[in-house]
Amino acid sequence: MLDDFMMRAVLAGLGVALAAAPLGCFVIWRRMAYFGDATAHAAILGVALALALSVSIFAGVLGAVLLMALLVSGLSHKAYAMDTMLGVLAHSALAFGLVAVSFLHGVRVDLMAYLFGDILAVGKGDLAVIWGGGVLVVLLIALRWQGLLTATVNPDLAYAAGGDPKREQLVLTIALAVVVAVAIKVVGALLIGAMLVIPAASARVFSSTPERMVLVAALLGGASAIGGLWAAYWLDTPAGPTIVCLAAIFFSVSQLWQLVSGRP
Repeated sequence: MLDDFMMRAVLAGLGVALAAAPLGCFVIWRRMAYFGDATAHAAILGVALALALSVSIFAGVLGAVLLMALLVSGLSHKAYAMDTMLGVLAHSALAFGLVAVSFLHGVRVDLMAYLFGDILAVGKGDLAVIWGGGVLVVLLIALRWQGLLTATVNPDLAYAAGGDPKREQLVLTIALAVVVAVAIKVVGALLIGAMLVIPAASARVFSSTPERMVLVAALLGGASAIGGLWAAYWLDTPAGPTIVCLAAIFFSVSQLWQLVSGRP
């Protein structure tokens, strides 16, 4: 079954949708959309470092994105606001990454594949990384679910209940780094933020509880992956961007449904 490149692509898309759904919901609830998008820009620097140091792409991207997220969290609210630090560090990391790639002599790098994804070239090893990382993220968020929800609703309430909102923020930061590392092969560094935010934003209209929103986001993300691959095959379009386009169409439908049904 895994010898079929389309089947590997479908499984890769479903793996990313599974990992992105719960994290994307927290990104929406905490208004961290720009945070997720900006930290993903550091993935290209991670790719360059991984190739230069001859380590796995997953390890390089995971390290660079995690460092970027911790830097932003540590430096914001001191001299500059969070969005300012995100703007400075995200674009700087992307620029340094592109420059670093140009210094890699004797290494063939397909930058477009890392910027926009190359899901049709996913191999069996990539599938193991994607599903391993996805399951890790789901388990991490499931274990910390109640603490994450309480810290998201009210940090003071979390402190009163014996929790630590900073620890929960660190959990989300680690989960975000893992999702970026596993998704770079599927939708690329520039579109990872879309797979985090769009299915979760669409699911919000059809959900009355946090748990249902996560489930609906996973279903919409999976449908976007499968439908986007099918559309890319028949329309001869790039697969990663087509997946994101279908997710955006689902979002438009959800907004239309909200308008027609009169839901707040």
